[in-house]
Amino acid sequence: MADPKGFLKVTERELPARRPVPVRIMDWKEVYEPGDPAVLRRQAGRCMDCGIPFCHKGCPLGNLIPEWNDLTWRGEGRSAIERLHATNNFPEFTGRLCPAPCESSCVLGINQPAVTIKQIEVSIIDQAFSSGWVEAEPPARLTGKTIAVVGSGPAGLAAAQQLTRAGHTVAVFERDDRIGGLLRYGIPDFKMEKRHLESRLRQMQDEGTRFRAGVEIGKDISWSDLRARYDAVVIATGATVPRELAIPGRDLAGVHFAMEYLVESNKATAGDAVANQITAEGKHVIVIGGGDTGADCIGTAHRQGALSVTNLAIGKQPPASRPDHQPWPMSPTVFEVQSAHEEGGERAYLASTVEFLGNEVGEVRALRLAETEYTSDGRRVPKSGTEREIPADLVLIAMGFTGPERTALEEQLGAQFTGRGNVDRAADWQTTAPGVFVAGDAGRGQSLIVWAIAEGRAAAAAVDEFLMGTTSLPSPVRPTDIAIGLQPA
Repeated sequence: MADPKGFLKVTERELPARRPVPVRIMDWKEVYEPGDPAVLRRQAGRCMDCGIPFCHKGCPLGNLIPEWNDLTWRGEGRSAIERLHATNNFPEFTGRLCPAPCESSCVLGINQPAVTIKQIEVSIIDQAFSSGWVEAEPPARLTGKTIAVVGSGPAGLAAAQQLTRAGHTVAVFERDDRIGGLLRYGIPDFKMEKRHLESRLRQMQDEGTRFRAGVEIGKDISWSDLRARYDAVVIATGATVPRELAIPGRDLAGVHFAMEYLVESNKATAGDAVANQITAEGKHVIVIGGGDTGADCIGTAHRQGALSVTNLAIGKQPPASRPDHQPWPMSPTVFEVQSAHEEGGERAYLASTVEFLGNEVGEVRALRLAETEYTSDGRRVPKSGTEREIPADLVLIAMGFTGPERTALEEQLGAQFTGRGNVDRAADWQTTAPGVFVAGDAGRGQSLIVWAIAEGRAAAAAVDEFLMGTTSLPSPVRPTDIAIGLQPA
């Protein structure tokens, strides 16, 4: 184990400092300062090497957390990245973007602040990249089998890397002009600079994975034609249909879905010329939705020079500490202050949007709000008599997603969908269309990046077994698995 007395000697969490707000909102670089190696080793030494490490269960990937904590404490970085890569294809993504359910399950967290697992993870992979330890792992032989992976987000990339390393010829199709899916165009650079994505894509290309950007399956190539061309197909398109807010004034100019806004911002940050870009500059911005996507919009609006930013959530403000009905080792719903929230603006809870109000030329000028009231059957409705107006020049709807785009899948592939709007799949990750598998949010519903990678790895094992009769690829999860305290959206 790590330091046998580490959790007794060091009882507090220590995290890298965030860059000062006035400095970081002037650029798009990541908000955290580089970590101090001495602090990281000290935090890794707090790991207790529990007899039953619940952090394994909290992590859908089953990361070998106590092992690489121990190796970090001992200063054995190369061995640490080998153990980390044994279960996680992309720790540089999860170490920056995952909400760390492993930390909620940390046994030390029963009576002390949990080990800084996420920070230790990202330090391991950053050291590995900077030291040249992340190398291509091409297969020793090719099987002659071909696989199409549709979607280049974390699920698709994980499936592609696993299948390429198993010796199959894999092509990843992406309808956007660059590979990466939401990692590319959904995540702002202040949360993850795109150089991390580019480094991993170079490794995958060197291993033999082929990338086909700018190709929309269902339009440029039909799903049925794709299935006929390849020995197997993996659907990893994500849950991209946004949840609508159907209230009066929805068609006013200046009311947009969050992803419309974030995609354009990420393209502009990458240096692209974006015609008629949606921007927060000089505007009163309202973000509807209190989740991660809403926080991404808040941070982006600050960097674009918004006059004001208001974040509205329809529900109650979560408690500051773990509630009684979500005991350890569940992942609790608690009030969180992300880096974007530190940067300014107002957060309002129990806020129901009743109507978008426009000016004489059809542009949004204000929102009519009401206090949220909970009915006896648990519904949330606007409370009569509590209406008020707040100014708005730009409204961003960040209320989550309802599932994948289904028309082409149904019409061209005969795929069936669940009552929740997700692609239906069996225990072997296969859809109702033979030889077509699904991984990530397209089959699970809106979820976490760590679940997407875990499902991509598991689906890859199922595809390999389907093609070869057997597989040596790991399968960390099943389609029916639900992590402790986490429910699919």
